[in-house]
Amino acid sequence: QVQLVESGGALVQAGGSLRLSCVASGRTTSSLVMGWFRQAPGKEREFVAAITWAGGRTNYVDSVKGRFTISREIAKNTVYLQMNSLKGEDTAVYYCAARYWGYLTTNRSDYPYWGQGTQVTVSS
Repeated sequence: QVQLVESGGALVQAGGSLRLSCVASGRTTSSLVMGWFRQAPGKEREFVAAITWAGGRTNYVDSVKGRFTISREIAKNTVYLQMNSLKGEDTAVYYCAARYWGYLTTNRSDYPYWGQGTQVTVSS
């Protein structure tokens, strides 16, 4: 019911910043929960951050707390991931994900809708 398109991935030096964007189309509603996941080479896809569309409540994996900020712009059906103080360990393909009627969960299986991914590479 919802389609997601990510953008903003790039090559950046350690300590730098990037902002990823995810545009949602189709059935967009206040019941949406939007999330960001990432997958590094040879590793499982892991949770990064999530936000509720209506209230703006957020959740983050411990490794990015204080460095990453998830936000949404309702009028543009867009969720952002502002990434500061980037580390080499942040290198991964970043995926936007969505679910309806849920909580700020961290399991990828909870999110039925996914974007195509955008590559973030941090040189260190």
